[in-house]
Amino acid sequence: MNYNEVKQHGTIDFPFELYRLYDSSHPRYEMAMHWHSSVELIRILSGELYITLDNRKYVGRAGDAFFVNSETAHGALPKDSSYECIVFNLAFMKNGNPMTDALIDDIVHKSMVVEEKITDGEFLRLVNDLFEVMKERRDTYRLRVFSIVYAMLATICERRLYGGSFKDTSEKSEQNVMKLKRTISYIRENYDKDITLSDMARISGLSTKYFCAFFKQMTQKTPVEYLKMYRIERAARKLLLSDMSITDIAYSTGFNDLSYFIKTFKSYKKCTPKAYRKAE
Repeated sequence: MNYNEVKQHGTIDFPFELYRLYDSSHPRYEMAMHWHSSVELIRILSGELYITLDNRKYVGRAGDAFFVNSETAHGALPKDSSYECIVFNLAFMKNGNPMTDALIDDIVHKSMVVEEKITDGEFLRLVNDLFEVMKERRDTYRLRVFSIVYAMLATICERRLYGGSFKDTSEKSEQNVMKLKRTISYIRENYDKDITLSDMARISGLSTKYFCAFFKQMTQKTPVEYLKMYRIERAARKLLLSDMSITDIAYSTGFNDLSYFIKTFKSYKKCTPKAYRKAE
């Protein structure tokens, strides 16, 4: 079973992707828990963003930025907020220089864990520069992106913005993260099928009673809420990227009743599936 998100971010020759999340109409506005081998930068523009990184909780406000290390399960719940993310394959920046490549390998494989909440002024300035360059996309923006990322790596080393592990990491904590990853992987691989609470609890290795409390503590959502949210996220993408009928999209994302699908979609996206498709 593959536990990672395997979506290609950016392109093969430029694996950098900018996501601008300004309102609930965006398919990823409420960031469902997921993880990937790429690293990710999150910048909050307004409001509050409740961020979970593995089992660590943060509240981000306007001006804050976060570094999501490779393979970290992460999700975010916006509260009247707008935010942006850059996801990129740090290993792409290896250039044959032994010192640079060793540093990148250490970060990618998490033997060096970059501080998650960015409080260092110089590092924060570079992160903001990266977002602006990615948004402007001038003729030389790719070269500027590369130069900024190398400057970020130098700053991480010079200012020692890293550690070997997180202070609250323990064997039990790591086991909980793995249970969560197994469950989320199962949901994402089977969201179009009939999934029961007992199925999810079984995958986690917990009883149904304890599983519900565990999942809510880890994600701030019940398992059923997470499943519904993920199904709506998938439906929103299909509305934008396919010409499937709304009925077919409903059934292909695990909804057995069209009326219930429309009602649920509207509760998350503040409009009907038909209006959502027309608006894009």
